[in-house]
Amino acid sequence: MKVLLTTLNSKFIHTNLAIRYIREYSRYLEGDDYSVVLREYTINNSIDYIMKDIVKMNVDMIVFSTYIWNIDDIKKICNNIKKVKPEIVICLGGPEVSYDYLNLIEEYDFADFILFGEGEVIYRDLILHFIENKDIKSVRGICYKKNGDVVANDPMPLIENLDDIPSPYRNIDVSEYENKIVYFESSRGCPFNCQFCLSSTLKGLRYFSTERIKSDLKSLIDARVSQIKFIDRTFNANKKIAIDIMKFLMENDNGKTSYHFEVTAHLLDDEMLMFLKDCKPGLFQFEIGVQSTNEQSLVAVGRTDDFDKLTKVVRRISSYKNIHQHLDLIAGLPFEDYDRFGLSFDDVYDLYPECLQLGFLKMIKGTGLRNRSDTFDYEYKDYPPYEILSNKFITYDEILKLKDIEEILEIYYNSGNFNVSIDYIIARYYDRPFVFYEQFSGFFDENGYFDISLGKNKLYEVLLDFAKKIISNREEFIVFKELVKFDYLSLGKQSTIPSFFDRIDVPDYKDKGHKFLQNEENQRKYVPKYFGTPAKNIVKHVHFEEFKYDVIGIKEKLNKLKLNRKLEKVCFDEICEIQTSVLFFYDIDKIFEKSETYRVKL
Repeated sequence: MKVLLTTLNSKFIHTNLAIRYIREYSRYLEGDDYSVVLREYTINNSIDYIMKDIVKMNVDMIVFSTYIWNIDDIKKICNNIKKVKPEIVICLGGPEVSYDYLNLIEEYDFADFILFGEGEVIYRDLILHFIENKDIKSVRGICYKKNGDVVANDPMPLIENLDDIPSPYRNIDVSEYENKIVYFESSRGCPFNCQFCLSSTLKGLRYFSTERIKSDLKSLIDARVSQIKFIDRTFNANKKIAIDIMKFLMENDNGKTSYHFEVTAHLLDDEMLMFLKDCKPGLFQFEIGVQSTNEQSLVAVGRTDDFDKLTKVVRRISSYKNIHQHLDLIAGLPFEDYDRFGLSFDDVYDLYPECLQLGFLKMIKGTGLRNRSDTFDYEYKDYPPYEILSNKFITYDEILKLKDIEEILEIYYNSGNFNVSIDYIIARYYDRPFVFYEQFSGFFDENGYFDISLGKNKLYEVLLDFAKKIISNREEFIVFKELVKFDYLSLGKQSTIPSFFDRIDVPDYKDKGHKFLQNEENQRKYVPKYFGTPAKNIVKHVHFEEFKYDVIGIKEKLNKLKLNRKLEKVCFDEICEIQTSVLFFYDIDKIFEKSETYRVKL
């Protein structure tokens, strides 16, 4: 019996942990009677390509791991395969089929079995049914049809000792993870009960042993994978275990691998914060789910949080300048209308995380919020990803406005390409960040920019066009234009600079920059990694530019403002109109900045 374990990932860089666990749990069965092939596709692959590849394998059974992002394509693939190869047994597992399996087994004519629940033991027992004639009634966790009737066997109990699952990371094939994210699990379950999350359907929190976790991580570290993303819903639920694992990762840093964790901020106490202070910059990334700062909304979805504590934690970590922080908001929660969501946006924006994700509520199968959606008059898409359309607090038109704001946020904030100019225009001309993004997204919409693809240079030009409507004073607009130019040049070495930027012409500027780089004292101070290197080898990593105003001083003022929200707004009278030479150095680890910038004298 030849079995294909497969899925469609949302991106090429992603990997699927579930099918790897399933393969390892039943590997001991492999032999003359049973063999397995593991293959991953993406939702960007064509249906025809995937079907051709699968049919060429001549397998007897296919097991698909299903999620909200791939179920539609999987349905098409399975339906077509069943038409041309009806003898192939088709099985579906994963969260997208585990919570509605009785209806789905009737709806999906192509499906022979649906596996619901944790799949490792279920899959093994199903294979034993085929190769050892194990009684199908004894295979817990499966649903199927018999003589036209739906049969659902008893659920499979959760695996008590997670170490019973053989490691998928031993004897690792490095090529399997080349240029990809490795998903890693140190625990299953969550201590919280958020009603919009699938983790609320599982009770309790189970851990792999720390010995097993460290052993698996060491295999991946030795393989020098680029990023490991922990899929634990709350990595720091157990402080002792979390510190132990992170300490291990710090001690075994290979200089290449970085780590992404989902953490709950209010559980990060002083001991852990002191520990994190010594972490190497860029080694860890934290994803922190805020979702809302409206207490009534949080109570309605069963979420426990303390935003005051979260604020202190996020700001303290920010002060370390070593951990990239990603904060999440969810639009569409109960009791949060458009205006109140705007306040949540402002609250989180004022923490200045490296990434602020504005997401939209998904009414996922099996979650408590979907089960009581009528209570709040939810309207949502009845197909994956089941995204909210409206509820009694927010209209569809308002959701669309937030969609536009989300896109502007991604382009002008999360990209990190407009840091100084966006900080400045908000601090100088707006009382609330949300209002800026609301107005800017409206400008985009009015000019049809959401409907076309804008190149890098055009995005800077559009920002300047919008700013002309906000900044009426000519001299103040020149300041802003200089800051936009500063952001543009901060990105990296440019072959040309757009004509809409004003430039100051200095005689023999190129020669002056070359002489500056020949000076050993300048090398030691500004580009120490190139100390003693000929200037002709350094110049390709730097750029010199003249500015009418002290743009570095403005950036420093803004950074102080971000650290202390009680500071007054940037005062135009304090901005120095002094021609400033700026050195941009690009050969750095681009963790928080895309270049280092210095005032210099040429």
